[in-house]
Amino acid sequence: MREWIFRMRGGIWTLIFVAILFMVRGTSPEIIAASVVIVMLGQIWRCWSAGAIGLYRGENVKALKLAVTGPYAIMRNPLYFGNFVIGLGWSVIAGGWAVVIFTVSFYILYVIVIIPHEEEFLRHKFGSEYEEYCVKVKRFHPSHIDMNALKAPIDFDTVKRSEIHTVISTIIGTAIIIAVSLCYD
Repeated sequence: MREWIFRMRGGIWTLIFVAILFMVRGTSPEIIAASVVIVMLGQIWRCWSAGAIGLYRGENVKALKLAVTGPYAIMRNPLYFGNFVIGLGWSVIAGGWAVVIFTVSFYILYVIVIIPHEEEFLRHKFGSEYEEYCVKVKRFHPSHIDMNALKAPIDFDTVKRSEIHTVISTIIGTAIIIAVSLCYD
């Protein structure tokens, strides 16, 4: 089941976006502006994460090497954290219960289902190296940060190739949520 959900995560993310969209009820220009900044920070974080990992995207979990530098020196799941920040920005624009519903949906999808699936793969492939990494670096929040590990090079070709779809989707999704919100004024 986890493998199937992992393969379908893009479609499920789209369903979460649609749920947020249906909850939009209009909000102030100040909240919209602040939310756009939140969304942009989430997307920038995702681009940094994509550039640090070197290989990602696909229907199956894969890794050529264990990513432990750049944002992966701060947290083990920076791409998903970027998703959370983007979705949080969208749900703040939507207002009301959207933040709660998004947060619960995100937790179920990523923390309960997708991340354990990936962790199982990484434990099997990298063994004690991955276990040591897990002790040092938490899933979603910083503990001890190795400042030298943050200075990792970014593979801009991977960012262009792998993240362009997300950047376009984020821009379009944000524009749609803002447009719907402005219709309520």
